[in-house]
Amino acid sequence: MSLERSDVAGIFQKRFQRAPRWTVRAPGRVNLIGEHTDYNDGFVLPLAIDRAIWIALEPCSDGRVAVYSADFDQSGEFAPEQLKHEQAGWIEYVKGVAWSLRDAGYPLAGWQGVVQGDVPRGAGLSSSAALEVATARAFAAASGWEWEPVKMAKLGQRAENNWVGVNCGIMDQLISATGRAGHAVLIDCRSLELAPVPFPQGISVAILDTATRRGLVDSEYNQRRACCEAAAKAFGVRALRDVDSARLHGEAGRLDEVTERRARHVISENERTLAAAEAMRRGDAPTLGRLMNASHESLDGDYQVSSPALNAMVESARAHPACYGARMTGAGFGGCAVALLDAAAGDDFARRVAAGYQAKTGHTPAVYVCQATNGAEVFSGGAIRG
Repeated sequence: MSLERSDVAGIFQKRFQRAPRWTVRAPGRVNLIGEHTDYNDGFVLPLAIDRAIWIALEPCSDGRVAVYSADFDQSGEFAPEQLKHEQAGWIEYVKGVAWSLRDAGYPLAGWQGVVQGDVPRGAGLSSSAALEVATARAFAAASGWEWEPVKMAKLGQRAENNWVGVNCGIMDQLISATGRAGHAVLIDCRSLELAPVPFPQGISVAILDTATRRGLVDSEYNQRRACCEAAAKAFGVRALRDVDSARLHGEAGRLDEVTERRARHVISENERTLAAAEAMRRGDAPTLGRLMNASHESLDGDYQVSSPALNAMVESARAHPACYGARMTGAGFGGCAVALLDAAAGDDFARRVAAGYQAKTGHTPAVYVCQATNGAEVFSGGAIRG
């Protein structure tokens, strides 16, 4: 069962003996297709999911920010005007957003609150971006300035890049801030143009958690990004988004073997993502599924960011007759896969895929069918404010 507003508000009530002034919610995400394209100015097709980070809060007159994490049973406190790195962990994401907002000229009022979430950490579902966007939404509520989703997504990304130290692209924060219920969102990561794309009728998305984790900062993510930048430089373009498959094939001699493989994934993945959005608009689930399958093969073979656990999960999902396609999702090296399936078979799919994966690996997975939800919201007095 997903975490609800009342859960985090109830913890706030117990700690402070009163109801919160606001409760904010920012969702995690799953990306249907378009992996490792965002930092190449490319295209992605994610959806905001019904797993989220929640913050219940009230304003503080002393100007400080004091936050209790119900998930970690830890508290953190800081003054937005006197920020410094003191420790690793969840509080640095909150401080990083404060730093990014302050540096962009936003006045920051103090607040105290409780944060709780049900986005699995380290699973490739963007728990960190959800925390960043929820924190920005909390500051907007407490400080009284207008919520601008795209601008806040950029500042959340900046916090993760320059404060936390993860060189992520814009997709995670952007979909958490701008998601739309019942839709995936085609994002042009260069222009930040957003195009909601409705789900085909009778189709569900399943998130398949392998129960294996990777540390993104310590992974090879930054190496992959550097490789893509080197490939773009070799072609004399701003980003690999500006190279198509025909040019790569004709001028592959510009690149060494490894760089060519990395570039081939990104270039072909951009093409698959645009084709996938068109398939969704037509209600063509089989074509969308085939494109997802091809994406996984490219991520495994050319980009080399899959893992034995992810491959076993994808194989288990594809073996079910209701599955149209499946692929790893997220940065890779562990975490989750995503599958497209006939909605009527959801319970049987979850049961059989979990059993098949556990038999292959010995890991106990989590499999759940998710819904596409809205992006970040703030609640006050029981109403949703835009």
